[in-house]
Amino acid sequence: MELKEITRPENLVYKRTPLMTDATLSYCPGCGHGTIHRLIMEVVEEMGIQEDTIGIAPVGCSVLAYDFMDIDCSQAAHGRAPALATGIKRLWPDKYVFTYQGDGDLAAIGTAETIHACNRGENISIFFVNNGIYGMTGGQMAPTTLEGMKSSTSPYGRNNETMGPPYKITELVARLEGTYYVTRQSVHKPGPVRKAKKAIRKALELQKENKGLAFVEFVSNCNSGWKMTPNDSNTWMEEHMFPFYPMGDIKVDGKLVQGT
Repeated sequence: MELKEITRPENLVYKRTPLMTDATLSYCPGCGHGTIHRLIMEVVEEMGIQEDTIGIAPVGCSVLAYDFMDIDCSQAAHGRAPALATGIKRLWPDKYVFTYQGDGDLAAIGTAETIHACNRGENISIFFVNNGIYGMTGGQMAPTTLEGMKSSTSPYGRNNETMGPPYKITELVARLEGTYYVTRQSVHKPGPVRKAKKAIRKALELQKENKGLAFVEFVSNCNSGWKMTPNDSNTWMEEHMFPFYPMGDIKVDGKLVQGT
């Protein structure tokens, strides 16, 4: 069989969504950001809402998200993405508005904006990537760093007695009346990728129904910050991150379904 026959459109099992630009991703090889970007753009393409979608880029690893996503985007100061998304959505209620934030941005510096946007039930989607550290700025300890987990500012491992325990902001926001759909996903294997894509689509579709805030956490690796190979970081994530941050829906249709 010749190459041109193998590469016929009907034989392709993978192709790039046209809503990802030609820019080379700046993420480390093996990082989950690129996969999550692609999933969001696939959903936007399939829903046919490219012209009506506005993304809010944060400060952190995904600061250049707007270079990779062929949609309208704006950038917020560190932690302020939910506040900016609130303003945009209130000005253009028919637009699909989402934030894309890491744990240092969302669960540390932006805690207040996150909590209040969720409590108000803003009709936006928040996509939250949790890798347990400040990935971009040197791998410092974040609020999501696990007990005993080493980081550049906790080289002997996080000590809960002196540093406080990690907190699950996703479970926290699920208990606020304003959140309608809260879930935790991952993208390290094909099966979880399919579930993550469904969660992204549900989050965006809820905006059309004006149901309130949808919050999707992605537990992801940081092989550079964790100083592991991509494969080892995925294994470490499964063994250590997932027991503390369990996968699955936490709140559906405004009702808690996990941790009640």
